[in-house]
Amino acid sequence: MPFKILTVDTNLCTGCRLCELVCSLNKEGECNPRKARIRVLKLDKEGFDFPLTCQHCGEAPCKEICPVNALARDSNTGAIVLDEKICIGCRACTLACPFGVIRYDPPKGVSRKCDLCEGDPKCVTFCETHALRYERLETAETRKYAEVLKVLIRPLSRSRSETPLNQK
Repeated sequence: MPFKILTVDTNLCTGCRLCELVCSLNKEGECNPRKARIRVLKLDKEGFDFPLTCQHCGEAPCKEICPVNALARDSNTGAIVLDEKICIGCRACTLACPFGVIRYDPPKGVSRKCDLCEGDPKCVTFCETHALRYERLETAETRKYAEVLKVLIRPLSRSRSETPLNQK
């Protein structure tokens, strides 16, 4: 069974940070962006907002480096999940993550990361602009391919329409 992935359309993200609030409420019982498993990278000067979350890597460095095997791949969702009961808070996974999205939770003494809400990511459910999607990889790749084709074809079709008929 192909797993789904979390994708982001940066053209639709407004930087409202609702995803952070929903995530922290769902996971920690409070609306506190610092406790969210998703983070919105805001570059105000550039007007760019980008939600960052675990990519659940195929060869997950966080999983490989964990000395107590507190990280494992969920067989239903494909997500790399953290078992807080096993985690010893050594923070090796936070250093190994190439995206910097695993965070250490000092009060709990353990790491915290996205687990895709067991296959029903709340950040996606509540994203009002639909910038966040939970979809099959093939669907995301097909959509991206179509977007790239539109960009490539637009100048080509424009140049053809501007060419005089006797030169075609």
